[in-house]
Amino acid sequence: MRDGVLLVNLGSPDAPATPEVRRYLAEFLDDPRVIDLPAPLRRLLLYLFILPFRSARSAEAYRKIWAERGSPLIHLTEDLADALRERVRVPMAVGMRFGSPSIEQALSALVGQGVQRVLFVPLYPHYAMSSYETVVARVLEAAAERAPGVDLHVLPPFYDAPGYLDALWGTLRPVVQAEEPDLVLFSYHGIPERHLRRSDASGCWCLQVQGCCDKPSPAHGTCYRHQVLATARGVAERAGWDADHWAVGFQSRLGRQPWLRPYTDLLLADLPARGLRRVVVVCPSFVSDCLETLEEIGIRGRETFREAGGEKLALVPCLNTDPAFVGFLAGQITAWREAAWPVPTAGDLLGAR
Repeated sequence: MRDGVLLVNLGSPDAPATPEVRRYLAEFLDDPRVIDLPAPLRRLLLYLFILPFRSARSAEAYRKIWAERGSPLIHLTEDLADALRERVRVPMAVGMRFGSPSIEQALSALVGQGVQRVLFVPLYPHYAMSSYETVVARVLEAAAERAPGVDLHVLPPFYDAPGYLDALWGTLRPVVQAEEPDLVLFSYHGIPERHLRRSDASGCWCLQVQGCCDKPSPAHGTCYRHQVLATARGVAERAGWDADHWAVGFQSRLGRQPWLRPYTDLLLADLPARGLRRVVVVCPSFVSDCLETLEEIGIRGRETFREAGGEKLALVPCLNTDPAFVGFLAGQITAWREAAWPVPTAGDLLGAR
């Protein structure tokens, strides 16, 4: 039985121009796991209030980070696939949840190479409806259509895996040593608070129990907040930092509903007044550099920090093709090939909510 690997990332517009960005945002934001409203209300919000204004602004932001090879997220994911091929020597394909190359194209390419068993790797260390969950749901749908005979397996979120935490600390450590910051800020992509509640199969734990993220619970398997805090603590333990040396923030919020706090942009505006004028920022919810790291933090976040009186904001590159991260993923693929993990049922995987 021939094995293959499918790497899946979020996606990117085909070009940093308003029509292409509008098309990409329309697909992305119409996903009910991203904006979890009834379809008529979601589309009313999208086509009347979001796309007419956000498309041009986002296109301008993409132009600031667009590379000669195109979207950084796309080519960095392809580079990761190339690096993994050198380690594991199995057919490998890259698909994007939104935009191209599509998940369908990637699955067809694997089937065309005679692959009968696939490990698909959502390139998200943490579980969230709008990232990990939507990728898994789409791969299952696409596999039923394009690869119904393929034996499909999925890599679970790896937010607390020692190899992942070691790789993350390995990219962070030289920046911290060089910059000697007053604070290290872990900035994660934000999600609406209601997404935590919807992902909680018990319906009575997340954001409803005091200290919910710190007490053992089955809800942590799908709790984004617990998982990102576990990642930050795991790195801080490796660094030997006390609680005053690091903090967690959440970026990229959309709309007026409450999202996970504290908000990164407000933190960056506030830190200099607290005497924290040299900051290192790391974005562990992204494994590949993209708009949210390069532009939102590396350009706008740095401007916010400096305008508030900060001296220097140093952005740590994402894991990208870091050898330790490549080695970690290669080890996961090898472990799967030697003793395959079972595919969860759709109900187990997407949460019996």
